[in-house]
Amino acid sequence: MKKTIIYAGVAVLIGLGAGYLIFGGQTGMNTDADHVHEEGMPTTEVWTCSMHPQIRQAEPGQCPICGMDLIPADTEGADVGLNEVKMTKNAMALANIQTMVVGSKTEVEDGVVTLSGKIKMNEDATAIQASYFDGRIEKLYVDFPGQVVRKGQLLATLYAPGLIAAQQELITAASLKETQPALYSAVRNKLKLWKLTEEQINAIESSGSVRENFPVYATVSGTVSEKLAAEGDYIKQGQPILKVSNLNTVWADFDAYESQISRFALGQDMKVASTAYPNREIPATISFIDPVLDSKTRTVTVRTTLNNADGSLKPGMFVKGKISGRIARTEKEIMIPATAVLWTGERSLVYVKTDPFEPVFEMREVTLGNRNGDFYGVVSGIGEGDEIVVNGTFTIDAAAQLQGKKSMMNDAGGTTTMGHDHGAMTGGSGKAHSLLTEASQSEAMTLLETYMKLKDALVKSDSEKVKEYAGMLQKNLSALMKVTAEDARSFMKKLENKLDALAGSSDLEGQRRHFVILSEQMIMIAMELEDKEQPVYVQYCPMANQDKGAQWLSWQREIRNPYYGDAMLTCGEVRREL
Repeated sequence: MKKTIIYAGVAVLIGLGAGYLIFGGQTGMNTDADHVHEEGMPTTEVWTCSMHPQIRQAEPGQCPICGMDLIPADTEGADVGLNEVKMTKNAMALANIQTMVVGSKTEVEDGVVTLSGKIKMNEDATAIQASYFDGRIEKLYVDFPGQVVRKGQLLATLYAPGLIAAQQELITAASLKETQPALYSAVRNKLKLWKLTEEQINAIESSGSVRENFPVYATVSGTVSEKLAAEGDYIKQGQPILKVSNLNTVWADFDAYESQISRFALGQDMKVASTAYPNREIPATISFIDPVLDSKTRTVTVRTTLNNADGSLKPGMFVKGKISGRIARTEKEIMIPATAVLWTGERSLVYVKTDPFEPVFEMREVTLGNRNGDFYGVVSGIGEGDEIVVNGTFTIDAAAQLQGKKSMMNDAGGTTTMGHDHGAMTGGSGKAHSLLTEASQSEAMTLLETYMKLKDALVKSDSEKVKEYAGMLQKNLSALMKVTAEDARSFMKKLENKLDALAGSSDLEGQRRHFVILSEQMIMIAMELEDKEQPVYVQYCPMANQDKGAQWLSWQREIRNPYYGDAMLTCGEVRREL
């Protein structure tokens, strides 16, 4: 029985071996062929347009923008997420893209706040030189602002009918002073109340003659800051003639944002530097904090009094104040460099490296806290341990825009992947792959020049000029649209709608609201201008647009804020130079 089982087992093994020899090789070849076929013809091939690389579809066909036949896309980076951008190592090196890992700040830190302000006259050391009697100014000896006067200096001569009568009363009362001493004393006191000195009264009494033109002398020393009357003017008792300021001390008034108020206190040390003397720092202390917040600028005045015995600080000078303070941070708040943040006027954005081993990045929207020097506190959007881009963020964002991914100008993202919505030009808010053709560069430059004039009108708060330049922009845009590529028409149409709204608004605040979006659209156009005759600066104010922040373009690096005008003229910073 055992032998039978053994013989049966051997027979089975021999049969399996023979079967492998006969059919195994053929089966192996078929399997290899099938494998080659599967690798050579992937089932998830991506198709794109050579003119519009943001278009990516799962099957061949025509480009929904230009109608050209789609071609197989490079599969490099095809494995990244819907709104992730993958950079090559060469591109990373050329753009000098740098990242850092963020961490929480649970301890109390030292921080420096820099404030902008102006030198002003010390109102506590300012006096009004007034007339103490009615009369007409016959001669004004100090007749221009900036003139230095000394106490007792002759300022003017006045013809005063009332004073003439009072002098005559004194002369008459002097002859009766032995018999009517009370009358004599009353007449002298009347002249003293008109600020005549004992010497002047005695001179009238001893001369026995009436002076028609009476001299007015300075009661204080200082610099004439304002001339309030002119020769030939009739003035009333108490009416000011000159405003005299003592410039041995001056005020430095700074604008502090609402979010910074908690960091200041009376008596706090600060250092002041002026634009005229950038290498000179003046130690000072905070002497006044305005108890009322300006509802328009959302700022309060922080003041310090500076010694100006040498007269080097002139009222009207721009100054900067640096104040050191201690900031208690919450356990969840983290700090990131200001260079990591992109602003769109409504959103604050950063790019996060999502793959620790590959250069893959994704845009994140963050909520910012207070600024501390060159760093911002982040309330939400990223967490401890995230790796963010701190240099080269614009380069990554440009790559995201070209691929139709989520970006600064396109908060929707995912414009062109596998059967999703197609094309930033066809209704998304993203930047087009090419807004300007070679033929449209000249018209686009004209559009930018008119935009700059409109921006300057907003700086001057001239709503009528804003309407005028908005109308000119409409004409410029019509000329531009005639030579614009077909795939950029939808973007130009949005720009046209915004200009229609701006041209139809007479309210300055409404014009500034429309200017927020107009500026974002003009930045996109300015980025594609090839031959600019001078640099174009992208500038940003964090207080504009209801504290959401807003950008604008300028020919000059110096900040002139179109969203606030004189109310907060220098609020802002240069974010980019085109």
